[in-house]
Amino acid sequence: MEEKVINIIDTKDEIELLKVAIVEAIKKVKDPFQNWTVKEVMKDLLCGEATANEIFKRADFPSINIGKTKTVTYLAYLIWKSTRKEESDANERID
Repeated sequence: MEEKVINIIDTKDEIELLKVAIVEAIKKVKDPFQNWTVKEVMKDLLCGEATANEIFKRADFPSINIGKTKTVTYLAYLIWKSTRKEESDANERID
């Protein structure tokens, strides 16, 4: 027998929950506007340097180049990471 999953939370509620979660996460971070480099993202995502560099080249990744150094603000990185998780869940796969 096939089970049907009923989504109790509608899209508006999901967006509001995401906003609240982000605000609460920001409150716990010492400096949400600090810049992270490829190496810091690499450590956080547990990936290699080549993969981290590819992530920084993605159109949907909020990075900037300061001289030759690729950086991303920690706050923008957290928001990107949380939205990537949602997109992966919606697509039922992990990117």
